[in-house]
Amino acid sequence: MADFLFEIGLEEVPARMIADAEAELKRRILALLERERLVESGATLNSFSTPRRMAVLISNVAERQQDTSEELIGPSTKVAFKEGAATPAAIAFAKKAGVAVEALKTIVTPKGEYLAATLIKTGRSASAVIADELPKELTSIYWAKSMYWRPGKPERFVRPVRWMIALLGEEIVPFEFGGKPAGRVTYGHRVLFGDAAIAIQTPSEYEAALLDAYVIADAEVRRHKIRKALDRITRTVDGAVWREDHELIDTLTHLTEWASDQSVILGSFESQYLTLPEEVLVTVMRDHQKYLAVEGSSGKLQPNFLAVLNTEADDDGLALIRHGNERVLRARFNDARFFWEFDQRISLKDRVKLLENVTFQKELGSYAAKTTRVRELALGLAELAISRSCKVDGVALDEAATLAKTDLTAELVKEFTELQGIVGGLYAKAQGLSPVASDAIYDQYLPGSMEDAVPRTVEGSLLSIADKADTIAGMFGLGMEPTGSKDPFALRRAANGIVKILAESSTPLPLTLSEVAGRATANEAVEVRVRQFLIERLDFYLRETRGQAYDVAKAVLAAGSDNVRDAVARAEAVTAVRGSADFEAVSAAFKRMKNILAQAKEKGYSGADSAVVAADETHRAQLDLQNAAESVREKVLALRSQHSYIASLEAVATLRPQVDAFFDQVMIMDPDDRIRKSRLALLASIIRSFSGIADFSEIVTAG
Repeated sequence: MADFLFEIGLEEVPARMIADAEAELKRRILALLERERLVESGATLNSFSTPRRMAVLISNVAERQQDTSEELIGPSTKVAFKEGAATPAAIAFAKKAGVAVEALKTIVTPKGEYLAATLIKTGRSASAVIADELPKELTSIYWAKSMYWRPGKPERFVRPVRWMIALLGEEIVPFEFGGKPAGRVTYGHRVLFGDAAIAIQTPSEYEAALLDAYVIADAEVRRHKIRKALDRITRTVDGAVWREDHELIDTLTHLTEWASDQSVILGSFESQYLTLPEEVLVTVMRDHQKYLAVEGSSGKLQPNFLAVLNTEADDDGLALIRHGNERVLRARFNDARFFWEFDQRISLKDRVKLLENVTFQKELGSYAAKTTRVRELALGLAELAISRSCKVDGVALDEAATLAKTDLTAELVKEFTELQGIVGGLYAKAQGLSPVASDAIYDQYLPGSMEDAVPRTVEGSLLSIADKADTIAGMFGLGMEPTGSKDPFALRRAANGIVKILAESSTPLPLTLSEVAGRATANEAVEVRVRQFLIERLDFYLRETRGQAYDVAKAVLAAGSDNVRDAVARAEAVTAVRGSADFEAVSAAFKRMKNILAQAKEKGYSGADSAVVAADETHRAQLDLQNAAESVREKVLALRSQHSYIASLEAVATLRPQVDAFFDQVMIMDPDDRIRKSRLALLASIIRSFSGIADFSEIVTAG
């Protein structure tokens, strides 16, 4: 056994791509070694990444595959030999097996005697296997963007390859990728260590060797050191803390190779800039400069910022760097203040007409046209909600929908595009619009991801749903649906947002996915595709956000998928009871019932129409199941109407004794047409009556 180390050195990789690529490289190398029988299934390994490298280290790799044997079965002896002589069939089989005809053996099978041969496959060395297979795995890594860098060469990768390490124990695994041969040399921090090569003799010394060269290879260790350094320097300001920002910390972790107390600077800016909205200040610091904001004990911004460096310096050097960063930030804040004051000269209402000059999509028209569609859709959905006793401020919603996109004409949004919507909400508030309208404009793009909060108000939720649904419907109408990993218009994200709002809004919105799809589209065929698309995203939401098992999500959606909040509640109920033995047994029985009905239908038998069968002709177990089902049915329907899904499912599970007895004692496909029909009708009735919460036949059960 030996340790295996692989490192690929690159030009700086964009920070947003590193984490996923590191995880994929780790997964691919482990799968390769397991597939080739070089490590035991489930083996663990470590992975590393910095902007200039990705690496994987795995222990206990076999230095050679074990030999394997395979028994080949050839032609029957009757075909293989005629009058004691080998036929061409026997000769061809012996050649395929790589042995002489005389070495073939005879085995007895249920079909008779056949020729057979044991084929021994000699295991290959791990070095040879890795050299052959690893370049294919590297080529298969997904990158959002990749590039060619060698003229006339076919390989694409995220950035040019500069070096590679491939060590199995102390030996180099010889292969080439991107024009670079694998070796044992790596490189340290470009600034703090320079261009000197570092020879790695064994995989186990990899991390320590890089640490001596000012590279912290483990991203999690780097993240921890950055956070500790931020904590330490922020404590120098009384009562101050740095504002938590997980996404920015992730970015900073993947922008750096080194972290220490001398890698973080605390800068300041003039208090006069605090008159600008916090959202503007934080966006300038965060999105444009990668600075972390600092706040006081009250949660309000302090006139300070934190910058994380990919280097370190002495006090004089840090002072110079701090001064430079403060100067850059001051210029950015001056720009923001100028745009804020300049934009106020034109009200949002006066900007509505300007939207005619801003294109949304060439075939769908301008943002003025989109505003008209979104306004009509939002008000239409509001009417539905109001008719179902949901309180909506229609006047504020109308105003918000009319003005929602006007900030796209503002200079501040043109300069800081991340602030669209937010700027509109801030301008609406500053210009005296109602708080309900300004909050709805502010929240119109929420949620941007499944981790984001949903809009705070019903009006904001309706505006957000209408905006997203209009985009989806428009693109589907043009045939621009997402395919595979391609989703250039972020339609999946928009649909995820609709589902999340309907599932999580603080005031439940009594709207269904079919109603959203139907109101947003004018074409029946497009409506069907949009509705199915939204249901697919509900399935994603149940599995990925709510953590439901795939079979639970499938079972719940098969029973009805229009009401998002109800689907979530039903899924949670199924998960809560699925561990009970009775529920497992009943689920397995439902699967059996559906299979029997499907087979009966194929044979032309129907369970839809019952036949009159006298009680004395009916099997006792059938009567017991029929009576039990009728008794439980009313209870289940009552509990379901009250949304008491767990109790309803528990009531269904009480049918287990009668169901078990029925299948043990009754022949469903009885030759007597009347009796068979009555039994099939009973099964069909049970399926109809008890599948309102979930299609139990979709639940995976033991065995």
